[in-house]
Amino acid sequence: MLLRELILSSRTALSSVYPEDEARAIVTRLGEAVLAVDSYTHIIEPDRIVPDGPLIEFNDAVSRLMKGEPLQYVLGYADFCGRRFRVCPDVLIPRPETEILCMEAVEKSRKMPSLRILDLCTGSGCISWTLALSVPGSMVTGVDISDAALSVARGQGDSLQENGRRLFDGMAENGCLAPEFVRHDVLSGADGFDYEGVPSDFDIILSNPPYVCESERGMMRSNVLDYEPGLALFVPDDDSLKFYHSVADFSVKRLIPGGFGIVEINEAFGDAVAAIFSSAGMSGVSVLKDFGNKNRFVFFRKS
Repeated sequence: MLLRELILSSRTALSSVYPEDEARAIVTRLGEAVLAVDSYTHIIEPDRIVPDGPLIEFNDAVSRLMKGEPLQYVLGYADFCGRRFRVCPDVLIPRPETEILCMEAVEKSRKMPSLRILDLCTGSGCISWTLALSVPGSMVTGVDISDAALSVARGQGDSLQENGRRLFDGMAENGCLAPEFVRHDVLSGADGFDYEGVPSDFDIILSNPPYVCESERGMMRSNVLDYEPGLALFVPDDDSLKFYHSVADFSVKRLIPGGFGIVEINEAFGDAVAAIFSSAGMSGVSVLKDFGNKNRFVFFRKS
């Protein structure tokens, strides 16, 4: 099959599922990943023949996309903070907004030595690995209740890439330590958090917990609802802030004086989440914005 025909027919097919611009972008990314072609190759080489192997793989991917499966799951990876992380339906797909949480944490940690960092509700481990790679010498612990998610997080070191280079091999020479991952129910609080090889207190606590209310399901696209793990997305309407109360408990009991935390939030609950940490005795509590100028994070510090 000619490359031009394949690209145009795939765009047309996916336009029945996605907006036209999004369908075009998806086909471009799929072409780069599966066919190793640029977005313009089909224009400058319209008669280029697509070999049978890549053609079958490409058409299989389009079929999965037509059913609503997210592109990142089809490809098996998602890009986050300039690095490529493995993803599958056991973990949420990392969002660009969460990159802000990581960048804020890295920036605010620059003059803090020998950091111990706790990442609650770690999921794919993208926050844990990003901090471990961005803050040399830091001891990062990722926590989740899902064994499947923890398996993905632990395995990131085997496939994690930056600019096509496997990162795990160079961690030691760059003074970076691989994160530790432990199974713990964050909602049970900090009292039972006692694991071999894991610090008892921390300089930084980060969390991107479930925060989408059940009543918001109707506003979400089917490719999220049908494929991404609901355990990592949704909270009941009548207890929508339960994870933040638990993070506050960890912060009171396990965050050192002078340490800080950042949590990602539902844009509707900025003031409510901020109040939780203020009531817990945290100082400097503030709500931070995302790329769309929406309330997306709460920062706090322990005096």
